[in-house]
Amino acid sequence: MKAELVEQAALVIKDTPVLINMVSKRVKQLTSGRAPLVERRHGMREADIALMEIIQGKIKAEYPADA
Repeated sequence: MKAELVEQAALVIKDTPVLINMVSKRVKQLTSGRAPLVERRHGMREADIALMEIIQGKIKAEYPADA
């Protein structure tokens, strides 16, 4: 996982546990065969792809509505 991508994604998703959970869930999806939503560059691993998707706004956190 590239540190600069983590820093950029942390600007988008401020809550660190949410960011970690998003990346983890997306990595599982990618390793099980889901197609990436961004262009895969040479040397990018699944976690890097997940972070790029967050940075580019391709995936977003959903928060439950207050009841």
